[in-house]
Amino acid sequence: MRYSVAAVLALCIVLAGCATPDGLHPTGKTLDATRLRSEQSLAGVPLSPAAWPAQDWWVGYGDPQLATLIDEALQNNPDLADAEARARQAQAVADSANAARMPQAEWDASLIGARFSSKDPIYPSYALGTFAWGKSATANFSWDLDLWGGKRAAWEAALGRSRAAQIEAHAARIQLSVNVARAYVALGYAFAQQDVAAGELQRASQTLALTRRLLAGGLGTTQQEAFADAQVASAQQQQAQAARAIDAARSSLSVLLGQGPDRGLRIARPRMLNPGQVALPDTLPVNLLGRRADLVAARWQVEAAARDIKAARIDFLPNISLSAMAGFVAVGGSTSLFQLPARTYDAGPALTLPIFDGGRLRANLAGADAGYDEAVSHYNSLLISAVNGVADLVSALSSVRTQIALEQRARQDAEKSWKDALSAYRGGVSGPLTPLASRQQLLLADERLAVLQSQQMDLSIRLIDALGGGYGSSAAAGHASQ
Repeated sequence: MRYSVAAVLALCIVLAGCATPDGLHPTGKTLDATRLRSEQSLAGVPLSPAAWPAQDWWVGYGDPQLATLIDEALQNNPDLADAEARARQAQAVADSANAARMPQAEWDASLIGARFSSKDPIYPSYALGTFAWGKSATANFSWDLDLWGGKRAAWEAALGRSRAAQIEAHAARIQLSVNVARAYVALGYAFAQQDVAAGELQRASQTLALTRRLLAGGLGTTQQEAFADAQVASAQQQQAQAARAIDAARSSLSVLLGQGPDRGLRIARPRMLNPGQVALPDTLPVNLLGRRADLVAARWQVEAAARDIKAARIDFLPNISLSAMAGFVAVGGSTSLFQLPARTYDAGPALTLPIFDGGRLRANLAGADAGYDEAVSHYNSLLISAVNGVADLVSALSSVRTQIALEQRARQDAEKSWKDALSAYRGGVSGPLTPLASRQQLLLADERLAVLQSQQMDLSIRLIDALGGGYGSSAAAGHASQ
């Protein structure tokens, strides 16, 4: 009776000391996209279900060279290969986690020669002090029953990260196409800068030549000559700056294409791209969840982190595993291995229950909780940034369109002023410097207009990126639905 009571007390003490997850839990909560109101910010913008970008959105700009460059980049860029390798690596981790849930069986055979000690009572007397061969052939079987689904949760977490990595690889393709298009726009703007610089150099050179003739005739001053010469130098500097901008844009494209610098030299001057009219999809915040690859991947990371918590909590529970071994073991060179007397086997379940682990399991669970909170925070931050980014780009595009309309009006006035000054000069009403000064205003208007048109095109491409860059359409839809 005393022994029974002692055993019960000992069992109670052991169970009371078992590791528990009490008091540990995550605090993060994913944002509801419908709470991110954008109706007032996007008021007046046309809405259409067809406003989502196509998967090959760049074709819509009608520039074959741009389409060729993006296709080439998607084939050769090494960063894409890196992203795809990470996706394959994540899938391998998921496959390994899945394999750990399955029954395991292996065949083991060995042949070991050894001299048996003359003083070791383990061996039979006839073998003491002799050399003999030890032979064995066994089949081993083991299976962790995963009673509470901990290994399944670990597999689901790895699978979620694998899917996130696959989507991130697709996001890398989208980002690459966007970067190529933006570099292409930058190249077109550099050529427009070069045109303005060439026109300004021509105007400044004519002004300097005329000023020197007037100075030689006693009708000018050295101050006027110095000012005209400074304008020539400034125009030459602008020309050199434009040439460098062209080289830089071509170099950027060469890198994106995964080629050497000579590839950029073969890129012809881009044509003027038409950004088209701005339109947005309806129910924007909610639909962004399935159209933005980074948001879809972040959501998978949240789901994976939740599975990590489940696996970490299950580690606190008892578990049962099965193991078995059957085979043959024999000692001696002349002894046959495969005979009934040489058979051996064992089998049985094993129970594990964590009791004292120094806080390891609680630390693992705390880490999983923190990982979940981090994944939720990242997802929420992406969602907020995505919705606000779209609204900001729409606002920027609207502003640039207004500025372009005003600048076109200013250019028309400058062109009229230049033509009037030219007519007045030819009619003998004004001096030769007047039309040259008017032309300078026209060139400045051309420069400002080129800047605004480049900004408009760049903003248009960035809006395509902000709306998902074609993710969720056609072939890409499979990722979003998984």
